[in-house]
Amino acid sequence: MRNRPDMMAYLGLMATAFVAATLLPAQSEALLAYLVVQAEHPVVLLVVFATIGNVAGSVVNWALGRGIERFRNRRWFPVSEAGLNQASRWYGKYGRWSLLASWVPIIGDPITVVAGVLREPLASFLIFVTIAKFARYCVIAALASNAF
Repeated sequence: MRNRPDMMAYLGLMATAFVAATLLPAQSEALLAYLVVQAEHPVVLLVVFATIGNVAGSVVNWALGRGIERFRNRRWFPVSEAGLNQASRWYGKYGRWSLLASWVPIIGDPITVVAGVLREPLASFLIFVTIAKFARYCVIAALASNAF
């Protein structure tokens, strides 16, 4: 029965990371740090599951950008006009390289939406976002494992 709780921890982390990457409020870093400190799961697997969930959530943002940019002035649109403009400027200046900042709070999620709006190909989107998200989770895991 030991595998069932382990899988639930991984799936819970992945789900939290997914939600955190969308424009909904969630905090996957705190959960990852907690699980690392508990030392009940291999850190590599925790980082991999968090990365998969977070990248999948970013793909949702990219798809939103591809399909609903025409609704950007609606109240329910998931990115504020100011956030979208800031991300557009960032993306205009750095192009797909700006996706390496997709992990940054406040601007990261809008950058992934803008990538969709500006028709960034999914393959390059996945490469840059995966690098960014994986690196962030590696740093968090390293800090958490050395914290105690």
